[in-house]
Amino acid sequence: MSTRLLPAPDMLIGKRFDVALAKMTGLSRAKAAELVTSGAAHVLGRDVDKASELLAGDMIEIIEQEPEHKVEPIAHDMAVVYEDDDVVVVDKPVGVAAHASIGWTGPTVLGSLLDRGVHITSYGAPGRQGIVSRLDVGTSGLMLVCKSELAYKEMRRQFSEHEVVKTYEALVQGNLKQDKATIDAPIGRAKVSDFRFCITPLGKHAITHWDVLERFGEATLARINLETGRTHQIRVHFSSIGHPLVGDPMYGANPKLSEACGLDRQWLHAIQLEFRHPRTHVWTTVRSTLPADLDHALDVMRQRQQQRELADA
Repeated sequence: MSTRLLPAPDMLIGKRFDVALAKMTGLSRAKAAELVTSGAAHVLGRDVDKASELLAGDMIEIIEQEPEHKVEPIAHDMAVVYEDDDVVVVDKPVGVAAHASIGWTGPTVLGSLLDRGVHITSYGAPGRQGIVSRLDVGTSGLMLVCKSELAYKEMRRQFSEHEVVKTYEALVQGNLKQDKATIDAPIGRAKVSDFRFCITPLGKHAITHWDVLERFGEATLARINLETGRTHQIRVHFSSIGHPLVGDPMYGANPKLSEACGLDRQWLHAIQLEFRHPRTHVWTTVRSTLPADLDHALDVMRQRQQQRELADA
């Protein structure tokens, strides 16, 4: 066990303790809150909780457990769909995290690439080197990781300025009324949970565009483009208009429909990624195909639709 002492930075004075700790350590806010709640992070000389504001002169002590040196599982089925000296784009399977985090014991994109001998830049927060955009553990599809310092700086800029075109496909419950539309609603962390997000006036600006690809009556397959990249953005936005993603119980999915489709995760796949190459500046498009579980769910929906049409005939 070891400890770290960190003075409260001037720029974070007045901020919530968990928010400040997250910015100081590179952890997510949820993980920072866990450290505070467990007593592994505290302010010397006064009692604080995760919502307490940092004061000028505060000294923060973080108690770190010695790593157990467990071998991280490797995602051997994670395909590399594009690679050069600057970037690598993988087709991330469901059940694989972008990077290691407190409490996660499964495979990660970063760990699996390093295990294969892929060089990743040292730029980025510790344990998140080279990563400029992430996918949820329960979301499959294309994810870009930077191999060179030049790529990290440029791709981070492109993602932050929304120049990268990220296209998803999602199966949402119910019949979307319009063939195409935009959801423009701010997203913030839900008060009921550190892991859920919701529409809130105090949230961050978020815009989602969608086009209908196929209708099944009880569900709709949509193509989705994001202008912003908020955590759980697609899941929260569609749930907010009464059309949660099939297989997504956190945001209101019907468990019976999920079971009928054979899904134990949200039907969401990052199917296409378009960006300007960081070195050559050539517009680059990378495309994925649907994984077997999502393909199977579509087959089930088509069969159910045919059965209803025959029953109505």
